[in-house]
Amino acid sequence: MREFTVPPVAAAPQVGGLADAVFEHALADPDRVAFGRKGPDGEWRDVTSAMFRDEVLGLAKGLIAQGVRFGDRVAIMSRTRYEWTLFDFALWTLGAQPVPIYPTSSAEQVFWMLHDSEVTACVVEHEDHAMTIGSVIDRLPRLQRLWQLDSGAGAVAELTAAGAEIDEDVVQRHRRAVTPESVATVIYTSGTTGRPKGCVITHANFMFESDMLTGRWDPVFRSRPGEQASTLLFLPLAHVFGRMVEVAAVRAGVKLGHQPVMAAAELLPDLAAFRPSFVLAVPYVFEKVFHAARRKAEREGRAAPFDKAVEVAVAYAEALEHKAFGTGPGPSAALRVQHQFFEKTVYGKVRAALGGRMRHAMSGGSAMARRQGLFFAGAGITVFEGYGLTESSAAATANPPERTRYGTVGQPVPGTTVHIAEDGEVWLHGGQVFSGYLNDPRSTSAVLNDGWLATGDLGSLDEDGYLTITGRKKEILVTSGGKSVAPSGLEERVRAHPLIAQCIVVGNDRPYIAALVTIDQEAVEHWLAMQGRVPLSPAELVRDPSLETEIRRGVVAANTLVSQAESIRTFRILAHPFSEEHGLLTPSLKLKRKAIERAYAAEVEALYG
Repeated sequence: MREFTVPPVAAAPQVGGLADAVFEHALADPDRVAFGRKGPDGEWRDVTSAMFRDEVLGLAKGLIAQGVRFGDRVAIMSRTRYEWTLFDFALWTLGAQPVPIYPTSSAEQVFWMLHDSEVTACVVEHEDHAMTIGSVIDRLPRLQRLWQLDSGAGAVAELTAAGAEIDEDVVQRHRRAVTPESVATVIYTSGTTGRPKGCVITHANFMFESDMLTGRWDPVFRSRPGEQASTLLFLPLAHVFGRMVEVAAVRAGVKLGHQPVMAAAELLPDLAAFRPSFVLAVPYVFEKVFHAARRKAEREGRAAPFDKAVEVAVAYAEALEHKAFGTGPGPSAALRVQHQFFEKTVYGKVRAALGGRMRHAMSGGSAMARRQGLFFAGAGITVFEGYGLTESSAAATANPPERTRYGTVGQPVPGTTVHIAEDGEVWLHGGQVFSGYLNDPRSTSAVLNDGWLATGDLGSLDEDGYLTITGRKKEILVTSGGKSVAPSGLEERVRAHPLIAQCIVVGNDRPYIAALVTIDQEAVEHWLAMQGRVPLSPAELVRDPSLETEIRRGVVAANTLVSQAESIRTFRILAHPFSEEHGLLTPSLKLKRKAIERAYAAEVEALYG
């Protein structure tokens, strides 16, 4: 199949902007809990829709008092937290344009984004961020204001006090001037292939995206009787996925909480306390939850029963999948009995680790292994995998609730068309497609053609319109023997091994495919402890024969799924993971391939020595 369209489930908005939902909800249901906000004492407190409206209004008045006007761009450099959402909606109320900046960005990256977007003010989280801005401020003549969230009384309180004398009608006049075509934000790409480009996203883009998602995935975004739908946002708000979650939650009336750290040690306690009914995450989070549960079972001497429970969950979910597509009768009586046996001992504990209320999740950002999706579905949490880009305001496809096809990224979001070009490139058309790159007509014309977005990704559509992503056009490796290899699928399969953290496949213009592999330190420490061995230093680990044997198993397992010419012939274990700090990962954890190959040129050469 070359093209597939899903009709819209809601009309595109004709008037207004993103902030209108804040005021409408406060008017219609002022006491509804809109947010859960974690205090300094670690306790979660409710924020009603009326309280949030009042905070947005007070902050918007303060921004006006400080000179922010319709169309101005204001950068936000922070981790995910409640105040970011507050600033977003206050700025949208005024028709201003937030420009998100990753908190880990270097001074030169910050300079480029602030300079390119011509921001007039900036919000930072703490002093380190302020110092980063300060180091380049002499080259940013348009930047007039800098506010710090964690300084003194805090930027929110200071701005709210500054705007106390501003008449509310001034704010409302700004809000009424916002139309769907107004620019909502400029989000910079992660820069895997060069200097970041500013994606111009309108209010209409975000409203279309959120309304189509919440309309089609109603079981996810709506509450059960007697319960309010809620989600904990731990994705970076500097990334389009996190911003879409924020917007969709506010528009759909979902209780929203914020968590600034995605590491399992920090995230899992807040999931248990907040108890979300669903989450939107990247596969990394689900991998961490699964591996943590597996290690716990192994420490307690229950590895074999856990592994059996995994097999049962996968088989159970696969049987339900076949039934949904009319290719099977569903789980057999014996399988249902086995599944029920493991419900309390394994599956219920996995759900409890995620708060206990969760029954759905959405995953994007990178590929999720089919087996992992089947396991979580069998354990009672259906993970709807999707696909999108910054240029498509997040999701362009996702698996539908009633017919999830694991291992694919689903069908087009309602109102969206997916087309596969002659060379296999995925093209998108829909109301969420961005309007272009800021100050870069050449790059814009390279990806936008009559409303169609050329994604740069390669993929295929099956007979039911489900999309499978097979790689990136620019990342295809061609060996010296002329064999074309898409590295991402191989890398994903190697990473399925519990001891492996990252994998990058190399081999362009080389005689065969090889790989650089990094290890999951926590998993390896557990593995050593289960063998009764003492911890090893990174330098000792990369030379450890037992570890090499384990990693080889992961590579061999990946090779069974490809032809001999595409298989990984040899690999090198690295002492340290690829990190954003060293310029080898983007802030959204994507590999910077060229940078990695430059940094490890000697190791790559040794693979072919």
